[in-house]
Amino acid sequence: MAQSVHLAYGQSGLDVRLPGHARPTLIGKRPLAKLPDQHAAVRAALARPVGAGPYAELVRGRRSACILICDITRPVPNHLFLRPLIEGLLAAGMAKERITVLVATGLHRPNEGAELAEVVGDAWVLDTVRVENHFARDDAAHVDFGFTPSRRVPVKLDRRFVEADLRIATGLVEPHFMAGWSGGRKVIAPGIAHEDTLRTFHSARFMEDPLAIQCNLDGNPLHEEQLAIVRMLGEVYALNTVLDDDRDLVYVNFGEVIASHLAAVDFVADSIRVPVGRRFRTILTSAAGHPLDKTYYQTVKGMVTPLDILEPGGTLIVASACSEGLGSREFRDAQTRLREMGSDAFLASLLAKQFADVDEWQTEMQLKSTRVGRVQLYTTGLDPEERSLTCVDAIESVEGAVAGALAGTDGTLAVIPEGPYVVPVVA
Repeated sequence: MAQSVHLAYGQSGLDVRLPGHARPTLIGKRPLAKLPDQHAAVRAALARPVGAGPYAELVRGRRSACILICDITRPVPNHLFLRPLIEGLLAAGMAKERITVLVATGLHRPNEGAELAEVVGDAWVLDTVRVENHFARDDAAHVDFGFTPSRRVPVKLDRRFVEADLRIATGLVEPHFMAGWSGGRKVIAPGIAHEDTLRTFHSARFMEDPLAIQCNLDGNPLHEEQLAIVRMLGEVYALNTVLDDDRDLVYVNFGEVIASHLAAVDFVADSIRVPVGRRFRTILTSAAGHPLDKTYYQTVKGMVTPLDILEPGGTLIVASACSEGLGSREFRDAQTRLREMGSDAFLASLLAKQFADVDEWQTEMQLKSTRVGRVQLYTTGLDPEERSLTCVDAIESVEGAVAGALAGTDGTLAVIPEGPYVVPVVA
């Protein structure tokens, strides 16, 4: 009997009918209990921080504050916690003009207008305090800290955050295919770092390091440099969230940025990292749906995350809406070079660089998947030229691709509906 699976795709998802002989292994996160009262959970986190005193005491006597939030590519529930954070500052006597909410864009485009309202999620916040975007290429907007001690990464951070009397990073703790886990220190670097810092982080000496992988912090060079940057910066706090498949809050904490982030990682790690016990010749997955699958640039994450369970030479089928197209101009340029040069020559061109070209690191990450097996992409958001620039196989039907991959086999395949939010491992 034919079966159907539902993939995270765009705003509404994608139903895929599998061939009659298919034997799917569905891989998802271990379910975590929803918090019965999300607003109360935020208040409790502020009252009992990790490695710090209560929020009401921390804000007392502060002259100014800067609160970092993630950009549109992360479904962070800002509507739950921004107002309590700001109300605490106002109650302590801070003038609203001295409070800034800063969107940690990294090198992504700014979030403006209706998109900014979607990110913030609370009209009161927009009406009460300044909400601004970080611009990584604005030299004058950054403070130069010199270099990290170990790997000599140039450290330049947004002046608005550096010079604030109280610094708070907020974010979502989920697997990240290079830095191990998102959130915490990552919202600072690369979130509000200068282009020079970003391009060093994303150079081949970091990207090709075998420990720069999802769910790994031990020896991960990106994580270690992020910690070094936070320590150079000084006193920083963080509010960390964990969401379930419905994007509902299952965990929140507040506290010292490093300690609170590690506490959130400890909470979620066993849910995200899923032992499977084998590899698969065929994998069907997604790019996690809206907002992560708005561009092909972000889609690459869904190609890298399941590689541990893909048999060499196997087929990886990825569904991604790509509603905003390929991505940045720089990413398009990198994909054009890949198409013209081929993968070996393209990678060789990266290895000698101290500074990676903007966004070419995502093309480099794509090569990690195409080195293992065949990657097929289903999307409704790319035109023919853009599909050619993906440098993977564009398919017109997910059902047809699955049927083709399973032809002549026993029908075994892995299905990962939520893409890069789940990290399957063999052992």
